[in-house]
Amino acid sequence: MSALNIVTYNIHKGLSHFNRRIVLHELRERLRILDADIVFLQEVRGESDHYGKCNLDCRASSQYEFLADKIWLHQVYGKNSVYIGGHHGNAILSRYPILESGNKDVSAHRFENRGLLHCVIHLPEENKISGSQSLHCVCVHFGLFKRGRRMQFNALVDHIRKVIPADAPLIVAGDFNDWRNDANRLLTHELDLQEVFEVSTGKPARSFPAGMPLLRMDRIYVRGMLIKHSEAHVWRKISDHMALSAMLISP
Repeated sequence: MSALNIVTYNIHKGLSHFNRRIVLHELRERLRILDADIVFLQEVRGESDHYGKCNLDCRASSQYEFLADKIWLHQVYGKNSVYIGGHHGNAILSRYPILESGNKDVSAHRFENRGLLHCVIHLPEENKISGSQSLHCVCVHFGLFKRGRRMQFNALVDHIRKVIPADAPLIVAGDFNDWRNDANRLLTHELDLQEVFEVSTGKPARSFPAGMPLLRMDRIYVRGMLIKHSEAHVWRKISDHMALSAMLISP
């Protein structure tokens, strides 16, 4: 298998830290430099509004289409939070065809709408993982409160057990809001997942706030793959989170 490059990033609805300006053009350029095969995005606006088409200066109707333009030809979006002027949620951008997808509502209460965006990506022959060309990807953004997150962690475990074969290659990435590291213990023990930074450095990466990262909020979990490299990217003026990337290879 040639290396599979992945990135996860909470893009803060395309706004800079403290919401001072729109940064989508800068964000698109930074993501392209990373040359990822699959991109997991959180807090993506999925509809044109006052932060939408007129400010993007492009033909895209959504932020994820603008970011994907000509590079990641296959995209899926999970609408989670709806409000006056638009909606936002999670998105997955891929160089390779997406065979199927679905968005599962895991909201703990009506004040925080959250979802699990799950898709199956068809890898090319040279990128097969343990003989399989089907890669399951789940993009998550969990709640701010411990009780709700616990429910969402359990919903993720239940979904994976019911829907994804135990021997299927799997990536789960996103913003876990999990500074206490509860998800890490649950997912590694219950699902045999590995967190890429924990494997590389002993702990998940500090990724929030981007200006002075203290909390380990964002994660990349994998199953059925080896971690060749992982990196946290310090883009302080683009989002309040750091982007995380990993290079994966077949065992």
